[in-house]
Amino acid sequence: MELVQIEPARRAPAPKPEWLKARAPVGENYHSLKQLARSLGLHTVCESAQCPNIGECWHHKTATFMMLGNLCTRRCGFCAVPKGRPEPIDFDEPRRVAEAVATLGLQHAVITSVNRDDDNLGGARAFALVIAEIRRQAPGCRVEVLIPDFQGDRESIRTVVEARPEVLNHNTESVPRLYRVVRSGARYERTLELLRYAKELRPGGVTKSGVMVGLGEETHELLEVFRNLASAGCDILTIGQYLRPSRDHLPMARLYTPREFAELKSEALKMGFRHVESGPLVRSSYHAHEQAAAMGLAVVA
Repeated sequence: MELVQIEPARRAPAPKPEWLKARAPVGENYHSLKQLARSLGLHTVCESAQCPNIGECWHHKTATFMMLGNLCTRRCGFCAVPKGRPEPIDFDEPRRVAEAVATLGLQHAVITSVNRDDDNLGGARAFALVIAEIRRQAPGCRVEVLIPDFQGDRESIRTVVEARPEVLNHNTESVPRLYRVVRSGARYERTLELLRYAKELRPGGVTKSGVMVGLGEETHELLEVFRNLASAGCDILTIGQYLRPSRDHLPMARLYTPREFAELKSEALKMGFRHVESGPLVRSSYHAHEQAAAMGLAVVA
């Protein structure tokens, strides 16, 4: 008797709900920004992290520049940024980032970086340099920095805070129970302590943090994270849906509905945050310029 191999039927992926559909990256601004970044040898987290909002943000000439190379020293389960052993820190990069900010005429620049556990203080110095360079080349532009945890090194944190960015952002990402798989090399208490210390160093400075949902957390765990962030003096909170970048990344446990995002925002605002951005496509730098303007932030002299 001849055996017949039967191929299992492949299940077609379920269509995305309307609230998860983002605008495709097209248009003159998109291509000109991409060309500018390439010409200056810069990376954007918009591309490296496969952000779904790249079409909308780049259309409005809003981009988040990623410094310290394009290779991260950590292997977080959610993140699409390439991992590996990075090159030495390029301390001319802050000047080139500021040149891009000035060329684009940005009113609000967002600067982030990969983790550089090989040189925490060097990474912090690069952040301080880029803030100073933007002040010099693009006066009138607000600066928001999305920083790594610098492994809790206080000198590194102080170096960035004393450069006086308008907004200092450090993402919490998930609930403590899931940290081991979600944020490789990070510690939940270290994140809270960074935000507390930044506020202690500069009480009038604006601090910000972001959380992803859909990784298997429970609502009560999320609300506890919000309470902890509020207690640490965090001013702005962003809440967005985790979307799996590839099969090599953590699976998505579930999709939250727009109504659930609205409910999370309502609960967070009761805890004392000055601004909460909550929605399926929200990322840490999404609508960052609008958040800053809504809070009446101006350039620090």
